Amino acid sequence: MLPWLALRNSRSANKKFQIMKLIPLFSLAALLIASTAAQDSAPVFYAESFRKTPIRITEDKFEVKLTADNPNYKQRLRDSSGTERFEFTIVPRRPEGGANGQITSWEMSLRDLRYPVYGNLLQFDRELSEDPKDNLYWLNPLPSAAVPALATRIIKIHGFYFLAQVTNFRVAPPTPYLEYMTVRVELANSDPRQQPR
Repeated sequence: MLPWLALRNSRSANKKFQIMKLIPLFSLAALLIASTAAQDSAPVFYAESFRKTPIRITEDKFEVKLTADNPNYKQRLRDSSGTERFEFTIVPRRPEGGANGQITSWEMSLRDLRYPVYGNLLQFDRELSEDPKDNLYWLNPLPSAAVPALATRIIKIHGFYFLAQVTNFRVAPPTPYLEYMTVRVELANSDPRQQPR
């Protein structure tokens, strides 16, 4: 074989080899971009409470950080006149007989302080159900959950909207128990689905 032909063939083979080495890198980059896009477009679940009165809320946005050491959250919420009207809580769910640090999920509750007989306004059905509407109150990280953990939950109650979204959580491997969960909460008098995010 002529020397210049052998040199040309080795350069061509070298370029092909370099391109072949880059394919997995490009595939990984595409996967990361798709994963990021999927996280940005978390599903949205919407439901309306049976409570349909013109009561408005003092609009607010806040973040709740829950951990095994600090697993409970409680805050009083004011209506539009400034009166404490609702109590918002987040409490851990543990396995039966489980220790304090064994948290499998968290449950949100919104109670009307004037009408406590109505119970949790975020929970539509007291029976176990696979219907997402009946599970919006439950912050369950299991892949089989009716409402995915990172989903945006929007519930219209009276004349206002309650929005909650888990923004971060961590399960402590190899156990099924949660180390922490961060929840973004928003209270609005106009439909958050109509506003840009």
